[in-house]
Amino acid sequence: MQHHYTYLALGDSYTIGESLMLTESFPYQTVQLLRKKGLQFSAPEIIAKTGFTTDELEEAIAVQQLLPKYDFVTLLIGVNNQYRGRDEVLYKMEFEELLKKAIAFCNDKPSHVVVLPIANYSNTPFAEQMNKEKVTKEIDVFNNINHSLSIQYKVHYANISAGIPSAEPENQLVAADGLHPSAHAYKKWAEIIAEIIARQMK
Repeated sequence: MQHHYTYLALGDSYTIGESLMLTESFPYQTVQLLRKKGLQFSAPEIIAKTGFTTDELEEAIAVQQLLPKYDFVTLLIGVNNQYRGRDEVLYKMEFEELLKKAIAFCNDKPSHVVVLPIANYSNTPFAEQMNKEKVTKEIDVFNNINHSLSIQYKVHYANISAGIPSAEPENQLVAADGLHPSAHAYKKWAEIIAEIIARQMK
């Protein structure tokens, strides 16, 4: 009997695909792409909720009934830390703990963990009245933290910049809520993640 690979996605509204069907989220699209490559993947297990900060994700993980181990884990968290004005030093501490958990879930295989940077939402319609430069600078600080920790712990860091929503209607990257990525944008994310995962299985 062929092994069905397991995938755990940890995050917030960007992980569940806010305002879209669940199957249009990047974890589900990633699995679909992997299946097309002939890899047997179970449906992704997702621990994420709109508004989650790092500490709230940590609390959610603690109360979930999870498998002892997963083949792959993605981690995307921090936009709500930034949005709520949370301290970046605290973010570093909490993100590091989440990253350690992600690696432990993968049977201590850092190469089976993929970290995604926080999407810069400053150019979306949602942020039209915000100080876009301030938002960008703050997100850059948080992303420098999660990027540095990814290097330190030798996990993959997915460059999803090509799939970041903006106010330009022709790029079709923003969802109907004017903030989150569209299914088209998440497809770009999924292609990057699926390629990283597939490389680990050669």
